[in-house]
Amino acid sequence: MYRFLLTPRWLSGTALAVAAVAVCVWLGTWQLGRFEDKVSSHQEISKTVDDAGSARPLGELLGADRPQVTTDTVGRAVTVSGTFDQEHQLLVPNRVLDGKQGYYVLTPLRTGDGRTVAVVRGWAPGAPAEGAAAAAPAGEVTVTGRLQAGESSGSNGAVAGGLPAGQLGTINQAALVNKLSYDGWYDGWVSADAAPAGLTPVPTVQPQGGDGLTLRAFQNLGYTLEWFVFGGFVVFMWFRLVRREAEAEQDRALGLDPVLE
Repeated sequence: MYRFLLTPRWLSGTALAVAAVAVCVWLGTWQLGRFEDKVSSHQEISKTVDDAGSARPLGELLGADRPQVTTDTVGRAVTVSGTFDQEHQLLVPNRVLDGKQGYYVLTPLRTGDGRTVAVVRGWAPGAPAEGAAAAAPAGEVTVTGRLQAGESSGSNGAVAGGLPAGQLGTINQAALVNKLSYDGWYDGWVSADAAPAGLTPVPTVQPQGGDGLTLRAFQNLGYTLEWFVFGGFVVFMWFRLVRREAEAEQDRALGLDPVLE
């Protein structure tokens, strides 16, 4: 009854179905792998954020061989020594902490090697106002805090521009260079563990899309299910066509073929 499967038409059709199922399984597996990679990235970043480790000098984490803040270094405890540039303190608006709107107080710290690091000394509630934040301490200081990734416009309340003088919309190297033309900036920024009176220390901020579990990650999971469903549909249709052809063969063997007039 199933000898028709050995005919050229059915052999080619079966080969095409097998190839289609193989492609669906491969694409589904690939999408699943991408989702698992993003879940792994999320777990690694969460572990880093939860366990800052012992404080290390900033220059050791952001050296010449690895100058950028990565998922391995974001949230790490660091120390950095230098002198605050009191005349160029910046206020960073549209920052939310514990559900409240406020702003960061950012003060550049000039280090002994001639480079500059952006230090967020804390968060204050309300709208930024000139002179509202406490002045940075004078003289040589050592700051202990957590290393943060540079922001992108649209993330964590960051904006591209259009702010009054003395305010910064986005904390990243490009924006800082536009405001203050120092020779060299460290990548990212440091949120100080100890904040002066009136300010609250800023916890580690996840980089944009950086914890892995974004909408795009779950899109990968959705694509995985879609490809597996497509593969299953191909198998279902093949079996349905085989069954229908087998029933037709059986009817012909019993002389039950419909008569065409």
